[in-house]
Amino acid sequence: MPNSSPFEKALEGARSFRAAALDKLRLRLEVSHIDTEQRAAHGFAWVATSVAALEAVAEWLEAGGNANPLDAKVARLAFAETISQLIGGLPMGQNEIFRPGDLDLGEAAFALREAALDVIHGDHAKARADVAAALAEGQWPSETFHDSELDAIRDQYRRFTDAEIIPHAHKWHLANDLIPDETVQHMADLGTFGVCIPEEFGGLGLGKLVMCLVTEELSRGWIGTGSLGTRSEIAGELIVLGGTEAQKAHWLPKIASGEVLPTAVFTEPDVGSDLGSLQTRARQDASGEWVIDGAKTWITHAARSDLMTMLTRTLPDARGYAGLSMLLVPKPRGTEGDPFPAEGMAGSEIEVLGYRGMREFALSFDGMRAPADALLGGEEGQGFKQIMRTFEGARIQTAARAVGVARRALELGLDYALARKQFGKAIVQFPRVADKLAMSLTDMVLARELTYAAARAKDSGKRCDIEAGMAKLLGARAAWSNADAALQIHGGNGYALEFEISRVLCDARILNIFEGAAEIQAQVIAKGMAGGRN
Repeated sequence: MPNSSPFEKALEGARSFRAAALDKLRLRLEVSHIDTEQRAAHGFAWVATSVAALEAVAEWLEAGGNANPLDAKVARLAFAETISQLIGGLPMGQNEIFRPGDLDLGEAAFALREAALDVIHGDHAKARADVAAALAEGQWPSETFHDSELDAIRDQYRRFTDAEIIPHAHKWHLANDLIPDETVQHMADLGTFGVCIPEEFGGLGLGKLVMCLVTEELSRGWIGTGSLGTRSEIAGELIVLGGTEAQKAHWLPKIASGEVLPTAVFTEPDVGSDLGSLQTRARQDASGEWVIDGAKTWITHAARSDLMTMLTRTLPDARGYAGLSMLLVPKPRGTEGDPFPAEGMAGSEIEVLGYRGMREFALSFDGMRAPADALLGGEEGQGFKQIMRTFEGARIQTAARAVGVARRALELGLDYALARKQFGKAIVQFPRVADKLAMSLTDMVLARELTYAAARAKDSGKRCDIEAGMAKLLGARAAWSNADAALQIHGGNGYALEFEISRVLCDARILNIFEGAAEIQAQVIAKGMAGGRN
């Protein structure tokens, strides 16, 4: 790492702090259940996530060499702020600060401070001003993958987003329109819905890192377009990993081409993360077909989809997760006039603040029928295991969505700060505005590099539920804080619906909730690192 000795020493100190926090947490969990020790456990999860983000930024800086001098300035801000938070107070939420004393880490915090003195001391006001000035001049830190193919894919999707999404997204949002069919087709033509589907089934056969950059760029334009591919990603992974050969041959080419738009039908009223309590039932009748009864809620893109990946209870006598099975349920695509034409299925729209373009629905099933071969993999009782295999990819992709939203918020804040004049000069020249921009960029880079690290771990074939949880945890926070900061830069105009940042703020808020809320991610991380992966 060029000029890296202060960073290396600080990173080693941060790793030691993480190890001390893990030891302290394990001692507590010897006598208390993790649910009783949630504050300590989740605080540790944030510590571990923060250190992992620093490791990812250090690797990014080393890979870039000295090619872009802005990189080192951003890295210094990332290290200084993150380590200062570890020592003084780490935000788990707007009004929840984890401090070293919460895990008896006073001595470890002192040791970290000593190890990181060269990083946390210095003229950080000037560093923030320099970074903001570079942004104002059109400079951005490195984002190359040092791979011409990956960089070309990013360029292609950035051009598409700039030309076909950003100019229209806010209008679509305000009208609560679905993503236009023409735009969906253009996304399909780019290969969006088959990124990770094997080539033998019509997909691109690429990895999660490519999925991340595609999702990031589309979400930079509008979270709805970035999220549309998530449904295909989940369905594709379910079928690739758990489907029969006939199911793969039938569904995967259609999903990859965009001919079939899937939706994930998992959540039920009063059942959030507790999937073992699902009550929607499916049974086979004398003909062998499946008959479905029950209710689902928060189902994204339910009306315009053609295929439901539905988690149901097919073994009513089996308790909890053991009775769950995954069904591949085809349905006719709805229209504005008749959103749910399938017999035995009805739905009502849930009006939402943001995250539009696909719409959210509460669904009810009263004897809806599915083919005899709808059971994923042909074996009952495997639904929970099958869905768990998709969580890593879905959470990494959600982290990428967050990075895209965080970047768009920064772009909007920067553009406004350059254009808005007060007291005879552009407001970007005022330190409190410049500070917001510099730290928004820093937070975005931290989240981005941690997300890429999680994607690389997934592509390597290793289990990465912890890495995926960390990426989503940090990415969601960065998206929200960047959107909030950018709206503050806009002042009163940011609160007006006509300004795009009002939409980005609403879109950013959902990222801390869906695909596992922040508290669930912290629980996964803490339990996985301190209490075993069970």
